[in-house]
Amino acid sequence: MPYCIRFNNDSGSWALKKRKKLAKKISHSGTLAEDHVILWNIKSSQQIFKEGYFGKPLGIFKPKNFEFEAPLILDLIEAYYLTKEKKLITHSNVDRKKISLKKIEEICRTQYGDFDEKYLVYSHLRKKGYIVTPGIKFGCDFAVYERGPGIDHAPYLVDVLKPGDKLTALGIVLTGRLATTVKKQFIIAISDKKKGTVDFISFDWWRA
Repeated sequence: MPYCIRFNNDSGSWALKKRKKLAKKISHSGTLAEDHVILWNIKSSQQIFKEGYFGKPLGIFKPKNFEFEAPLILDLIEAYYLTKEKKLITHSNVDRKKISLKKIEEICRTQYGDFDEKYLVYSHLRKKGYIVTPGIKFGCDFAVYERGPGIDHAPYLVDVLKPGDKLTALGIVLTGRLATTVKKQFIIAISDKKKGTVDFISFDWWRA
């Protein structure tokens, strides 16, 4: 399929709307369980989910509102972000002791390849007001929503690369075809940990 590529390095140009910043700094409590953090308190679960669609309510695929009665399951990268934002305190499920931000970061590095680069992109998009979820079912790093799961479909699929990483034409075509099939825009995020910057390359696909 013939295609056209549009380069766009202005990270703010594809942000349509900024969501409201997280409200008051109130720390909720979660428990580390292998590669997830669980919020058992229902009110805390509802509040964290409401403030940015963080995590997934246990047993509920796509909740239609924020009044669910279930614990909230957070991915580690979400838990790390919320901890840095002083919205979450995580405890060990063994001795119930508080787990430091540094320790959570160390655990994240064992669970995610190139964690620092991926977190830089995750944090950047979150602070722009986007809803960022794991993109594993689409074969990418992140699926990005403008409003949230259950409200709209994720219009963007994002893969994270480091400066100097190889980008092949075949890889672009394969990922682009997948994104086109599921009616999403494929975006590559170039994450530079040393500079603390993220540049985006977006691809538009046109039928001849």
